[in-house]
Amino acid sequence: MGGDNGVPIAILDEVVSQDLWFWHAFFGMAGSNNDLNVLGASPLFNDILQCKTPNMSYVVNGHGYNYGYSLGDEIYPKYTTFIKPYSYPTDEKQKLFKLAHESARKDVERAFGVLKQN
Repeated sequence: MGGDNGVPIAILDEVVSQDLWFWHAFFGMAGSNNDLNVLGASPLFNDILQCKTPNMSYVVNGHGYNYGYSLGDEIYPKYTTFIKPYSYPTDEKQKLFKLAHESARKDVERAFGVLKQN
């Protein structure tokens, strides 16, 4: 499949931490895939939907959670495991959250930049 520059591309579902550690990677199959097709075939998200993931209990703002979360954007389904940014933050807390979300997404972009250099 050709990308924007006429070179082959692959769709990748990944989990990356700030220290450039790739915890999970799943490449989409050849053909007409997009993020949602790859998400539907990802073993990581299939395990989440089937409640087969390890318990990762934590509390945020007094609310307990049992599973990890992933950063996403507006295209992803409304699963509780996806944390999406505020499109139009209306107060300081929302603005701060949006900045933190963007910063974490830049960590993923930075990890791919390092991969491309090698």
